[in-house]
Amino acid sequence: MPLSEAEKWLDHLGSCSPCYSDFSGFQAAYRGRRTRTFLAIAASILIVALLAGWALFLRQKEPVGVETAVLDLRNRSMPRGTEPNTAGPPLEIGRNVSQLKIYLPLGSSDGDYGVRILGPEEKILFVALAGARVQQGTTSLAVEINISSASPGLYVLQLQKAGSEWTSYPLRVR
Repeated sequence: MPLSEAEKWLDHLGSCSPCYSDFSGFQAAYRGRRTRTFLAIAASILIVALLAGWALFLRQKEPVGVETAVLDLRNRSMPRGTEPNTAGPPLEIGRNVSQLKIYLPLGSSDGDYGVRILGPEEKILFVALAGARVQQGTTSLAVEINISSASPGLYVLQLQKAGSEWTSYPLRVR
């Protein structure tokens, strides 16, 4: 109701106690509805924000896909000792690699092999023991690896057949 129409009732409202009580009740009910509406909207926004945050949290907890790097040594000679084989470019893997599949040089036999990655000053970054198998004339081995804390740079990959010397290859971690 516009104020111009309500003016004739304002004097009565101010002097009639039952009418003023009714008006006060209507006013309180309106404020209550407005407050409940505001709280419902705020609660809805809060629930949506919490669900979105929970979904992001769960998404971060999902296991990251397994990234496999293949190192092909089939056409590389087998140097001996701790000096890396400088014939050919260094092998390359990313720091996020979680599995290595290594194709050993031609003529390699199956069996257990030691695998390690050396950093500067021959500090051991990674070490494992893996079993190699010959399939269709290719000797290969697979090893789980975690070098996520390694800095990008040049390293040395070393392989050792049980009872033999270490064979070294240059390795670039990116």
